[in-house]
Amino acid sequence: MLFELQEVSKSFGKVKVLQQLDFGIEAGRTTVIIGPSGCGKTVMLKHLIMLLRPDRGRVFFDGGRIDNLTENKLVDVRRRCGFLFQGGALFDSQTVAENVAFPLWQHSKLPAQEVARLVEEKLELVGMNQMGKRYPSELSGGQQKRVALARAIALSPEVILYDEPTTGLDPIRADTINELIIKLQRELQITSIVVTHDMHSTYKIADRIVMLSQGRIIVDGTTEQIRNSTDKAVQRFVRGHGEGLNGNSQPAALDNEKEQNHERK
Repeated sequence: MLFELQEVSKSFGKVKVLQQLDFGIEAGRTTVIIGPSGCGKTVMLKHLIMLLRPDRGRVFFDGGRIDNLTENKLVDVRRRCGFLFQGGALFDSQTVAENVAFPLWQHSKLPAQEVARLVEEKLELVGMNQMGKRYPSELSGGQQKRVALARAIALSPEVILYDEPTTGLDPIRADTINELIIKLQRELQITSIVVTHDMHSTYKIADRIVMLSQGRIIVDGTTEQIRNSTDKAVQRFVRGHGEGLNGNSQPAALDNEKEQNHERK
């Protein structure tokens, strides 16, 4: 396993978000993590690269334990991973090219000419090679996501962690991001770990789907296994049905913003 969580628990105040979670990630595949709002998806994702540390349990990367490492020693781990934040998290005061170059300036001693070459290479991979001089405010939401993805792969990571990569995008732009995830996994042999509510995206990109509920894994399998699951909670989620006030099942929109705010606490 490239990543492994062993009996990981995490609480915020009295709220238990992860409960003795045992979970592993295989290298070279796309693992998609789904589940209802507030179930701990993003919290779990952040534990993989120690943006959050567990209250109890152990986290391993490439065979070595990392939850007990200092911030300085975590630098080498994080350099091997790219993180695509839900909102993109681009620097408004920097151009597209400067945003993509940022991790190269921070974590390498490459000459300026080589940095510029790598920036152009990464922007071309995501179809944004003509946009280097623009600022984030001049881009659409989909374009910003693509620039953020170019920045995430600037250091040629082995792993990319995606937090809700298609949230806020229309179906066409969302599918562009899906295609990029598939392209990077196929061409660069990158391990992809994706947190999403988007079942269309899930079915398109996933080699493996894991569903969380109340901080625990309730189903783990292939696309077909998830589609054919007889678990009522799984079927309600993947079909977008919730329980109405009268007890009948009815379509229900999942509240992304609520989960995001809760998990950042």
